[in-house]
Amino acid sequence: MRRLHPKTAALLVTALAFHVDMLLYYLLVPLLPRYARELHLSQMQVSVLFGCYAVALLAATFPVAKFTDRHGRRAPMLWGLIGLAGTTLIFAFAKSYWLLLLARTLQGVAGAFTWLPGMALLADHYPSDQRGKAMATAFAAANLGVLLGPALSGFLDHHVGPFAPYAVGIALVLLDAAGRAFLLPDVEAVREEAIPLGRLLRNPVIRLFAGAMVLGSALWALLESTLPLDMDARLKVGAPAIGLCFSGVALAHTATSPFMGALSDRIGRVKVLRIGLPLVAILLPLPAILPGIWTVGLAMAALGICCSFIMSPCSPAIADQIEGMDSRAFASGFAILNISYSTGMIVGPYLGGALVTLFNLPVALAVCGLGYGAYLFATRSVSA
Repeated sequence: MRRLHPKTAALLVTALAFHVDMLLYYLLVPLLPRYARELHLSQMQVSVLFGCYAVALLAATFPVAKFTDRHGRRAPMLWGLIGLAGTTLIFAFAKSYWLLLLARTLQGVAGAFTWLPGMALLADHYPSDQRGKAMATAFAAANLGVLLGPALSGFLDHHVGPFAPYAVGIALVLLDAAGRAFLLPDVEAVREEAIPLGRLLRNPVIRLFAGAMVLGSALWALLESTLPLDMDARLKVGAPAIGLCFSGVALAHTATSPFMGALSDRIGRVKVLRIGLPLVAILLPLPAILPGIWTVGLAMAALGICCSFIMSPCSPAIADQIEGMDSRAFASGFAILNISYSTGMIVGPYLGGALVTLFNLPVALAVCGLGYGAYLFATRSVSA
């Protein structure tokens, strides 16, 4: 049998890994109201459940990045499958809040073993003039998981049964395992010493886009940890409708993300970021105050587009800076994005839960929107 070209193998493995990781993450979103009712969870407990994924991802990022740069990309991607399989099985049979927390934590660790070596694989095997397209393809596969996960979970839960979403998840883990086991041997090992964190953070472009990634992931986490309960209570809609709304957000982000990446190539990364920040500030409160499921869904889709403005320039900007350091330790550079992403996922649900508890959801989202507008000031002295 003819072997795949290493570039093709790297892209296929990474795209499949990203897709499965995101789909499994978003399987939980439409099921939140049922877990909240059965386990009598408060808004803050739900926020903690979402946030512990990010805490685990944050804790695992630097060790995984160092291991990936020193020992190659294949081993960590294979180890990540153990955590992915474990978290899926625990979610399927969990009957207590603490088991849900354990499953979400394992999912965060598995995410570090998926995203860091996956992004490094693409950076290793694609030159600068092809890297943007390759990364956009892999991220589109991830966004497809975001798109399908909530709708698929809501449909299966409603029409087949509560175990059905996790049965599909287990099947996808097996498919992912086959891809990593049979295609990764074709990928050349890349080994290089990690770049020190201090050197990375002294770069102003890296700092700016690390902050932008915090804001982008916080936006996702804020919406997914607060809106399902609000839609269930205020709009009286069930898991299928909630899943479709979040799928609309993912579809808008998936469709516009490659365009925003290309736009940042033409007009600059910072200019694209400057467009997205004020749009989020204006649109963020709308899903909590609009009266119907269709208008709420449209507002959420608009926020998905805004997320593309904020997040799409981040990866190419970081990759450009790592190459400028004459280094191939891409996992070290992408660790900054992982840290930023997980930080946003921690801040989003925790801050949102606290503000909702103190005030109400519309006020909480409006206050968070002001933070996005304020970040415009950070872009004044940087051009990229």
